Formats: sequence, structure tokens, C-alpha cells
Amino acid sequence: MKLRVLGCSGGIGGRAQRTTALLLDHDILIDAGTGVGDLSIPELAVIDHVFITHTHLDHILALPLLLDTVADRRQQPLIVYGSEAVLTILRNHIFNWAIWPDFSEVPTPEKPFMVYRTIVPGEAVEVGGRWITALPVEHTVPAVAYRVDSGTGSLVFSGDTGPCDAFWRAVNRIGNLRHLIIECAFSNRERKLAMLSRHLCPDLLAVELQKLERQCEIHITHLKPGQIELTMEEIETCLGDFKPRMLQNNQVIEF
Repeated sequence: MKLRVLGCSGGIGGRAQRTTALLLDHDILIDAGTGVGDLSIPELAVIDHVFITHTHLDHILALPLLLDTVADRRQQPLIVYGSEAVLTILRNHIFNWAIWPDFSEVPTPEKPFMVYRTIVPGEAVEVGGRWITALPVEHTVPAVAYRVDSGTGSLVFSGDTGPCDAFWRAVNRIGNLRHLIIECAFSNRERKLAMLSRHLCPDLLAVELQKLERQCEIHITHLKPGQIELTMEEIETCLGDFKPRMLQNNQVIEF
């Protein structure tokens, strides 16, 4: 199984900054931030499944445009997965005819371009021999993390989260954990803002990682443009023993 990083920035600005989107093999997206826009139309057309962690714009911005671009090229609806709360937000505030057409009714309710599928945290969804499970996190809006299991190894993507004991309990139960992609949205000088917005900064992340009981590679995501160097310096200072690496656009992780 291959996971390609289309976007992993906490903002925009310059060629390298693309917001969160991860492409699993060729047909599954985890979140649909601005990084999706770098895919070609043929690459967009073969995406059949989109798993959404939460509905903040940096994680869903490209989803409406993806549907609009390739709907006429597809023979089956795009399946959008999320918690019941996440899907309700998408219905009410994005695909509501005022912001964007409701592709769950277009061209007809019987044969739409998009269908919603509710996920339940802790219950694995099987997609072509790949198992994807929502895990609990703490954020300012309803949100989940995702575990992706190839059978031989698992990768966990935290999405956006602040401190969350339930997340670590779930992670520690994964016997074949190979990779952990964990957010660190702010530098330590903005610790109060991180706590208010339920994100992590290096000091908070250091406390959280003490709860990790599994050996795995740790990748840092969601760094804010303009604070990347400072945040990574602080991470290396307080988290050096964990040997974390900054996630990069176009990076490919195999597991």
C-alpha cells in the first residue's frame, strides 16, 4: 500500500504550501484540501472514495471542485465517508445549493454523482482489501483520526487534534503500527492559541507522545507557513529522542 502526500501544510503561500490531502494508492483520498488540485484530471477521475476527518476548509476545500470536474467522466458515484456529524455539516453548509450544488441529488437522487456513507469510530471499513478505521480525537468541531491497515502494517493520521487520551489508547492497541502522522500546528510561542483551537504545539506534543507505547516512524504535519523552521527547531529540541520527521509534499510512504 502506498500513501502519497498531496498536501500537508497548515496554510497556503508559495508553491510548496498545499493543505491536507493524502492519496492512498490511486483511488482513496483522506481529506481533500488544496493539494488535490495538483492531480491531473485522469488522476482525479479514478478517485472513488474520500474519507473526511473534519469539515474545516483546509481539509475539504477541493472536494466540491473535484466532483464538479470529473462527474461526467465517472460511471459510479464518489463515496464520501465521515462521521454522522461531519456528513451533516457537509449537507447543511457545503452541498446545500447555496454554496455548491447538492451532488447527492444530481443528476438524479436515484443515480447521483456522490453518496454519503457514515462511519462509526472503532469500526473498520473495508475498501478493496484495505481497512480504514476512524479513531477518536479532540478538536473544535466533530473530527476523527484514521487508521489505514494494509494487513501487514498500519498508518495512523491524526487529522487535527489537541491532547486526547482516547486517541492514544486506540493507537496503542494497533499491533502492526508502522507510521504515525501527527499534527503540530503552532510553535510554542502560540501555546495558548493551540490550546484554545485544540491543536498541538511542540511542548504539548512532547507530553502527548509520552503516551505512545508502540515503536513507529513519526511524521509531523500541519505546520503553519511562516513558522515551519521555528516549530521544527522546537520539535527537535523537545522530541529528539522520537526522531520525528517533517512530512513533505509528494512524499510516498509504503506500508
